[in-house]
Amino acid sequence: MSEPWTSTRGVVIADLVPSEQRHAWVDAGLCSHRDVHALFADHARRAPERDAVIDSRGTLSYAGLASEVRRLAAALVEAGCGARDIIALQLPNDRRAVAAELAVAAIGAVALPYPCGRGIRDSLNLIARSRATAAIVAESAGGVPLAANLAALRPQLPELEEILVFGEPAPGCRSLDGMGTLGAGHWCGRAIDPEAPVRILVSSGSESAPKMVAYSHNAMAGGRGNWVAQLNVGPEPLRGLVLVPLSSSYGSLGTYVSLARHGGTLVLLDAFDPGDAVAAMTAHRPTHVFGVPTMLRRMAGRPPAIDEDLSSLRAIVSSAAPPDTSTSDACRRRFGHTVINTYGSSDGVNCHTGPDPTKAPPGSAGHPNPNASEIRIVAPDGEALGPGQEGEIQALGPMTPLCYVNAPDLDARHRAPGGWVRTGDRGVLGDDGALYVVGRMRQIVSRGGYKISPADVEGQMLAHPGIADAACVPVPDGDLGERMCACIALEPGFTLTLADINAFLENERGLERRKLPEALLTLAELPINPTGKTDRQTLNRLATEEYEKRT
Repeated sequence: MSEPWTSTRGVVIADLVPSEQRHAWVDAGLCSHRDVHALFADHARRAPERDAVIDSRGTLSYAGLASEVRRLAAALVEAGCGARDIIALQLPNDRRAVAAELAVAAIGAVALPYPCGRGIRDSLNLIARSRATAAIVAESAGGVPLAANLAALRPQLPELEEILVFGEPAPGCRSLDGMGTLGAGHWCGRAIDPEAPVRILVSSGSESAPKMVAYSHNAMAGGRGNWVAQLNVGPEPLRGLVLVPLSSSYGSLGTYVSLARHGGTLVLLDAFDPGDAVAAMTAHRPTHVFGVPTMLRRMAGRPPAIDEDLSSLRAIVSSAAPPDTSTSDACRRRFGHTVINTYGSSDGVNCHTGPDPTKAPPGSAGHPNPNASEIRIVAPDGEALGPGQEGEIQALGPMTPLCYVNAPDLDARHRAPGGWVRTGDRGVLGDDGALYVVGRMRQIVSRGGYKISPADVEGQMLAHPGIADAACVPVPDGDLGERMCACIALEPGFTLTLADINAFLENERGLERRKLPEALLTLAELPINPTGKTDRQTLNRLATEEYEKRT
């Protein structure tokens, strides 16, 4: 993409990586230089009967999915959508989301998927900032009337021309169920620049507003596809049980990578339930399970069924947060595999401990692979640091995104010369090249000027046999600015006080006294957000309310 891509509503998406660097990755074979839909169509022609998607509706073959993609592509054209549009998607984890993502790619438009769990506020924010001209939504999900909610926002979204709905349309919406049928028979794809944008990844919203990051076809199917290829894929097509939303950054490995790049199979659940997830491992025989530590920990706690068969499994992959030792140990005992820990983000960074996590140095995020993204450590003045020196983690590689969407301030803050991504995280490269993530720069508790990393404390707390899940969040304090509150879920039969926990942390785990939690919140289970991560915003609110009651 030599010139910036501009949407029909004037949103400019430029590539902050020099074009000669992009060309070098293509020349090296790290990107196929084909668009996402063309890659998928090739798999559908070669293996039409192969399973593409397994969900609560049954099994859909590549031929069946390709037919639905053609129908939806024709429906989008019928609705007036074209190659310069940004199209929002809010759909549950099923075949409709997969087909819609591929149909948007097929017409050369850019998809902006976001999870169903995000509410009206995020819908308004994302669609307005991206200037999306159309949205594809489910009639409802989890009892929430998605279509009606979005239709109610139309007066505040003057640039949103169409709301297209799977199911019964609310007033102001059009149903996709009867569209595109006539045009599907003669619809054919168009030539698409592989360096043009295809997908906007949305951050989990840990900051004031979710970030939107634009990725090209090459960065998705090439760069992100390369890291999945390193996860012990093997000779047989990947069958991935994807427990996170396809609309999340982590979940983008589904449609664009597992299907379009690798010709694999997606196994999807309507909603995450640890029992259902474990049962799906026997019923649908995935080779890979993709989840976050909270999900994997809850699954590992489920007793085996009499007819359980996990022989198909080759890898358990974790992202979004580093799995603690107790979670990794529980998964190894329960499922026979060490968890592959992936350090990454929507901003365009990747490093993982696969395909054999036991070979990764203890405590590391693994060895960076430049086929996905090269990693360097940088001082505050921009100087690259050597092994053993701590600084900011920066990344550049085939998976590096184009830019932030409609946010030049974020480009200025998070991108360095040459297109390098500034992660905002602190890290060290070992003598052998392994990456050690010291801490997230933004996730700290500042107690009287002393900075405490919640991750340091959480990892030690989870070693306690009575603690099933743990997270630490700051609570405001008039004297010290912030204090740290430990939020825990207990194993059955255990009762723990703050004094019990701190005695364990100090006496058995060797944690220094000034890092000990000063408040405790005990819950039946910790809340998770729509992307499957621990919902720290909710925990912070609950912990603050509880702390204020007691002070």
